Amino acid sequence: MGDVSIVSRRMIRPEPTTSPPETIHLTPWDLRMITVDHIQKGVLLPKPPTTGGQGRLHAAAVVEHLASSFERALGRFYPFAGRLAATPGRSDCDGGSPKSLVVSLRCSGEGAEFVHAVAPGVTVADLTAAVSVPRVVWSFFPLDGMLGVDSIADSLPVMAAQVTELADGMFVALSLNHGVADGTAFWRFFNTWSEISRCIIDGDGGCEVSSPLPVHRRWFLDGCPVPIPLPFGSVEEIVGQRLGSYPPVQECFLHFSAESVKKLKAKANAEMSGIATATISSLQALLAHLWRAACRARRLAPGQETMYSLLVGCRGRVDGVPTAYLGNAVAHAAAQSPAGEILDRGLGWAAWLLNRAVASFDERSLREKLASWPGEPSFPSMAAFSATAHTSLLTGSSPRFDVYGNDFGWGRPVTVRSGAGNKLDGKVTVYEGGDGAGSMALEVCLAPEALARLVADDEFMAAVGATHR
Repeated sequence: MGDVSIVSRRMIRPEPTTSPPETIHLTPWDLRMITVDHIQKGVLLPKPPTTGGQGRLHAAAVVEHLASSFERALGRFYPFAGRLAATPGRSDCDGGSPKSLVVSLRCSGEGAEFVHAVAPGVTVADLTAAVSVPRVVWSFFPLDGMLGVDSIADSLPVMAAQVTELADGMFVALSLNHGVADGTAFWRFFNTWSEISRCIIDGDGGCEVSSPLPVHRRWFLDGCPVPIPLPFGSVEEIVGQRLGSYPPVQECFLHFSAESVKKLKAKANAEMSGIATATISSLQALLAHLWRAACRARRLAPGQETMYSLLVGCRGRVDGVPTAYLGNAVAHAAAQSPAGEILDRGLGWAAWLLNRAVASFDERSLREKLASWPGEPSFPSMAAFSATAHTSLLTGSSPRFDVYGNDFGWGRPVTVRSGAGNKLDGKVTVYEGGDGAGSMALEVCLAPEALARLVADDEFMAAVGATHR
């Protein structure tokens, strides 16, 4: 498969603003994510028009148009043009010792990177025809192989976009520092960028963005120190053990039609009829289907404990966190069981465990954890997760994120893919499906031998659609 060559790099600054530079202090939700890789998601688009005409772009102007609309989107999401900075701080919890660190986001408008690349030997079919995701996809994403804290020392951008021209299509990708925002904020920026691009092409150059302005102000508990001093002398002390750039996993992209998902949901609820006290959701049924297949593919012993961790969005669940909140606002929920029970007790049982894990979310408990975090900060370690990853699954993202609405002006996305960031054995990313309401897609990362058994599992693959987009 063809190589990816960089044509140009530039820094895009948001549209001029009269607001003075500001500093956004990070919350416990934000700070704990500075030790993980960047969020990396992108959409595969059809080839832009090759001829000019009223309301249409000439092919030579497409990249410039995308850069211009990217600039306008940055105007609404101006913190994404800032830089993470670390300064010495003082902490009550260490007796006022100067050995503490404050990590903040400086909104000085230094810009987000915009990369133009070409991959003339790569076709749309190369990315969509097979279940397995080709490794060339990772080359479509900037800021690769970096943890969130890595941007501090060299004052690197917290966000970068890459537009890669393919033989018969175009891939538009974003990489965003996870210490700055979560997946909800990520996709809101992506949706805004595509809406501005589409509006300019289809209209007269003006554009009234349909979504509300993002809420930039961070949400802190009453009594939380602002800024939060971290008990470290340097950012290097925060990071701990690192993983290599190319983890030993393979990934596949699997599409489940609305009808297939509906059948899984009906089956799970029928199996738990008279036992479950709440309805199992479509997503819970689908993830339970995967959980059971992963236990088989990994050949887990019946007594081996297996865990499924889920990210739970806190917008709408935690009082005071706005719907348009720009920062991180997610919590974790987990279901655990011996592998033998996951397999022997059926789809409904596994789905019910996931249902109960999500239902166990408790705002009071969450607030207590957030309140205690500044005194005992903890950070997720992908290296630590990898030690037990062969028995665990971790699902991020959401089928509610608007992926296929990202029409930049010449057609809706063909499919969605992600970069190398946080790709470990057991990582599962869920997306909306591309063929209407109710369909979903899963991007699954497993050890190569386990993934081979997963896609050869007739019971599991019976629910997978004929197309893998």
